[in-house]
Amino acid sequence: MKWKEGCPYNPRLNVDVEELYIYDTTLRDGEQTPGVCFTKEEKLEIARKLDELGIKQIEAGFPAVSEREMESVKAIANAGLNADILALSRALREDIDRALYCDVDGVIIFIATSPLHLKYKLRKTLEEVEEMGMDAIEYAKDHGLFVAFSAEDATRTPLEDLLRIHRNAEEHGADRVHIADTAGVGTPQSIYYICSELRKHLKRAHIGVHCHNDFGFAVINSLYGVMGGARAISTTVNGIGERAGNAALEEVVMALMVLYDVDLGLNISLLKELSELVEKYSKIPVPVNKPIVGDRVFHHESGIHVDGVLANPFTYEPFLPEKIGHRREIVFGKHSGSRGVRAKLKEMGIEVSDDILLEIVKRIKEAREDGIEIEDKVFRDIVEEVLKSRGCSK
Repeated sequence: MKWKEGCPYNPRLNVDVEELYIYDTTLRDGEQTPGVCFTKEEKLEIARKLDELGIKQIEAGFPAVSEREMESVKAIANAGLNADILALSRALREDIDRALYCDVDGVIIFIATSPLHLKYKLRKTLEEVEEMGMDAIEYAKDHGLFVAFSAEDATRTPLEDLLRIHRNAEEHGADRVHIADTAGVGTPQSIYYICSELRKHLKRAHIGVHCHNDFGFAVINSLYGVMGGARAISTTVNGIGERAGNAALEEVVMALMVLYDVDLGLNISLLKELSELVEKYSKIPVPVNKPIVGDRVFHHESGIHVDGVLANPFTYEPFLPEKIGHRREIVFGKHSGSRGVRAKLKEMGIEVSDDILLEIVKRIKEAREDGIEIEDKVFRDIVEEVLKSRGCSK
């Protein structure tokens, strides 16, 4: 029997894979992580790796931030990538002009719509904001750009306002409208509901979801958005971003592929490499137990687990690590069992009797409980000591 990844109770997502895509914002929202500032060369390298992965749209930056940011976005737009390159823009013509200077394929025009943001941040009425947004959409479309319109703080905006503004955005030419969970306060159920209601009211424009991770819901909210009718998902590599970050690219991609049987056609063998690249340039360490790409998520110590994995990796792994450029490792400690140790000895070309094997296992457990990491040298030393004490040679 051929073992299949995933769970037989998981539903399949009934979506056209050709319509579903990632627009990655590592280079924009990811860079808004406090303390992160990519150089132009770093941005280019990350963009190339995202393109090699097969990401359809890359949000390269926010040209209005600075002259250097503008030049970085322009360099990415002119790098000959297959991906469409997008720039973030406020609902201002001067921002769109900067994006046009950068030669991007499209813009994400954002403006806040929640009562909270209108009162305390913008100090404008909803009608004023809506007029600004529609003018910006028309201006960008008149200049031949792909346009996504993003209602900032959408999850705290009354539904009737969201529906009207997004219908209006579509009528003014927007190719996509975004539900931005700006403060990460949406639940899977609310994101599903908003997207499904919006889907009923739109004729042409796609829906995108941009989810923040303040409650750890960014990935699941993104997936529920797709269930509700969204066809574009905003992600960042390693989930970096403001505050608690954004929906992690690697988690979204592998959840869709393994759990929901949706293949986005990406070169997932690059996921681990991409994660390490962003970790290097962002200087944000990836936790060793970070889902999908953490250094130790395919490490096995427990004897019961090791026995299973050696017999069939799917017993304790949801997918094979090699698929994403990761690797499996058997580590040794207080939970180790005989089978894992024997497998390691076999790699070393050493055959031992059962009683010597049990002694080696016992010594390994004792050493680890004494606070010693069982690295290869320590393992070899323990084996040599036991063999010597038993009057054996290797």
